Amino acid sequence: MGTATPYSTFLRTQDESISTVKWILRDIEALGDKPAFVSHIGDISYARGYSWLWDQFFVQIEPISSKVAYHVCIGNHEYDWPLQPWRPNWAKTIYGTDGGGECGVPYSLKFHMPGNSSEPTGTRAPATRNLYYSFNNGVVHFVYISTETNFFPGSSQYNFIKHDLESVDRNKTPFVVVQGHRPMYTTSNERGDAPMREKMLEHLEPLFVKNKVTLVLWGHVHRYERFCPLNNFTCGSMGFSGEKWEAFPIHVVIGMAGQDWQPIWAPRADHPNDPIYPQPQRSTVEVNLGTLGWLPPRRSLYSLM
Repeated sequence: MGTATPYSTFLRTQDESISTVKWILRDIEALGDKPAFVSHIGDISYARGYSWLWDQFFVQIEPISSKVAYHVCIGNHEYDWPLQPWRPNWAKTIYGTDGGGECGVPYSLKFHMPGNSSEPTGTRAPATRNLYYSFNNGVVHFVYISTETNFFPGSSQYNFIKHDLESVDRNKTPFVVVQGHRPMYTTSNERGDAPMREKMLEHLEPLFVKNKVTLVLWGHVHRYERFCPLNNFTCGSMGFSGEKWEAFPIHVVIGMAGQDWQPIWAPRADHPNDPIYPQPQRSTVEVNLGTLGWLPPRRSLYSLM
């Protein structure tokens, strides 16, 4: 989302976040006492090492966080730095300097999420907290994960995700929602993250499919995109025509709040002459008044800035 300041600064701030806060407050007021919490899945303040921007961010969200719980998960702008301990060869161009040297320290100290997950920072700073956790709210089990730290089999995070999903009581919480920062699926021009998406598909998607995760929410890509129920790029059946229902997770990218980035008209490397990126069918599902239909590929229908 980012931070807006009431004064000029040499740093780029995110005036767009003013509207995001306004709309959240509008929805909270419209829903009365029903909202349980707000979920902010990475790229939180865009402070990038400037602590006074964190201070301004908390001033900005106080009207929200004073009314409902404010849940977060870590993103590249809170964590990434060359000294971080997990930098596999395939990720050298992915995990860069977006954290501005924060190494997750302000994120760890300023938020207190459920659970006790932590990872070393690679510096003398305390271990990074609030990396992955879960909780129940009503009939939904929520799981927050970190795309910035090790999620391979054998890692602490992988073991947590596996055990957590396998332990869900679907009689009490029939719906499972997973949230993380960098998306497993996107049709955006995030080509630099492609190696990470391949690893997520290899290691995390089988857990999501096997344990029948209902919904997966992602950030990072600064737009909105909703997919059909997916397993290895294949749409599963919703069972609306009498066919067998395949309980694949529905992936939704919800990175359109706050900082404007990646304009809709930006050319794509693999479609340099197309003003509108050809949208594959898997990302063109429309639900309207209880009906489901496939729409022609039109990014304008599914991309919001």
